[in-house]
Amino acid sequence: MLHQYMQQFLSYCQIACFSERSIETLTVRLNEFNAFIIPEKLKSPKKITYNHLIDFVSDFKLPSVHVKKSRVWTLRQFFHFLVLNQWISKNIARDLPYPKIEKTVPKFLTIEDFNQIIKYLSGLSDSPMGLRNLMVMMLLGMLGLRTSSLMALNIQDVDVTCGLIWINEKGRRRRTLLMPYVLCELMQKYLNMGRRKTGPLFLSKRNRRISQRSLQNIFRTVADQTGIEKKLHAHLFRHTAATHLNKVAGIDVTQHVLGHARRSNTMKYAHLNPDQYAVYMRQHPYMKKEAS
Repeated sequence: MLHQYMQQFLSYCQIACFSERSIETLTVRLNEFNAFIIPEKLKSPKKITYNHLIDFVSDFKLPSVHVKKSRVWTLRQFFHFLVLNQWISKNIARDLPYPKIEKTVPKFLTIEDFNQIIKYLSGLSDSPMGLRNLMVMMLLGMLGLRTSSLMALNIQDVDVTCGLIWINEKGRRRRTLLMPYVLCELMQKYLNMGRRKTGPLFLSKRNRRISQRSLQNIFRTVADQTGIEKKLHAHLFRHTAATHLNKVAGIDVTQHVLGHARRSNTMKYAHLNPDQYAVYMRQHPYMKKEAS
């Protein structure tokens, strides 16, 4: 019943420049909703009630809080589209509450951990794959790139002479970052070794654009070989880049490097500087022992 409306909605999302990842998420959640609503045998979207939506959000084997949040967002977008086309008179999904996500303490790599990773990969950088892995880790840990941006990099997006790299971000944004000198040197060596002038910057062993699975394999191998206890993943390196950059450059520069439109988003990544905190606590009047 809802299939035709869903297809039109997804086509609308493409025209409205939704990101590919967003469209994938919308497709999955709408298919779930369609499967959920079919047994009700409703002949029109007007027959769908608020209770149907509430039941769907919490249905399907007690989904995680993140799945619930994704379902609420999808329903809000979909029913807004139905209102725009006058297929329903009111967006009943607008009042769906987002589930509360418990805040966790973000993790990041210490300077010692990151240096240990770089040292290990530097020892393997004589081969094209070894140098590729070193470049991947440095771009993630120094510039805090998202995996989607890293995988989308092309050789044409790098200017070693000027030390610039152009990043394609979600929302189809494109921005420019400066590369540290050490990255420029390694990038030049990597490009010379590959002898390619166009195409994907990072290739898999099968000469295809590097994939999410390839990155996971790199993380797993590095963790096993270095003995680092933290589970390595791309977001951990993004937190690492933000934390250590914030120590030396401040929140404004960190926001620019991470590509956040809102300062509040950067604050989630740029953790409290323990060095500054220690200095503050030593100066705090109540930390001074009174003379007896």
